[in-house]
Amino acid sequence: MVQPDASPQSSSSPGDQKGARKPVEIGDTFEAKRFDTPLDKMTRERAGRRSYTRTERKRGRYIKAQPAKDRLDDIAFDATLRAASPYQKRRREERTNDLALQLRRSDLQRKVRVRRTGNLILFVVDASWSMAASERMEATKGAIFSLLVDAYQRRDQVGLVVFQRDKARLVLPPTNSVDLAQRALQDLPVGGKTPLSNGLYLAWQVIENARRRDSELRPLMILLTDGAGNVSMTGMPAQEEAMRIAGLFDQAAFRSIVVNMEHAAFDRGLAQKLAVALGGTCYNLPELRADTLLSTVKREIDT
Repeated sequence: MVQPDASPQSSSSPGDQKGARKPVEIGDTFEAKRFDTPLDKMTRERAGRRSYTRTERKRGRYIKAQPAKDRLDDIAFDATLRAASPYQKRRREERTNDLALQLRRSDLQRKVRVRRTGNLILFVVDASWSMAASERMEATKGAIFSLLVDAYQRRDQVGLVVFQRDKARLVLPPTNSVDLAQRALQDLPVGGKTPLSNGLYLAWQVIENARRRDSELRPLMILLTDGAGNVSMTGMPAQEEAMRIAGLFDQAAFRSIVVNMEHAAFDRGLAQKLAVALGGTCYNLPELRADTLLSTVKREIDT
């Protein structure tokens, strides 16, 4: 695990300061479709948390049972009776006791429950001075606003980490407040070098902190980059450092999407390698717009 304990070190790159303070407007927004899963379609048609996750709490909805083994709390009596019923005649003949129902420990079934939970959708955007940087930021802003309209009703949270020049910044902490997002996103510049590893590490911290507050939150990181980092936090080669930090996401089983922003004619496969290290999926979007980005997110959440 990489422990950043030194000031970022950067390698020289042409155009580091070019457009470093160029503001980017908010792109087109649209009404986002609900991220309905099959469970959603069967059980709910109203506002509230959109997704379901398994829970160890007894407040969740009972959906099935599994062998209790050493867990003797929250016993599913219906499933336990079904498991024991085929053996009743034989057990009565054995006359181990005079009970009407002959149960064994192996018959015990425990409830499996699910409960509604929110999603944390964290955009992590490469805002360095590279190909289509302004367009990338514009589409991301539009996607975030589109998500927020739906997130307000569905109790999801949306956040934004931007990395450029020599560091990453949490521009929009996880929120479902449209007003807060508008103030935070109104004037975001692009330009400078590419501190990819710093962006990944900050994103990991944001998600880890959110999961500590709510262990059943379902995080999803959407990383827009060409995968080429040139700023190191620890002094090791920037690409190697980024790959090691990406491994944190895979180890923690945090879901991730990499949207490859490299032009097809110059693609070195770095975004794909990064997606593999993250344990996620890499998408190539020939035309990045708010609607195409949101449809990509929707497919991943449905999966």
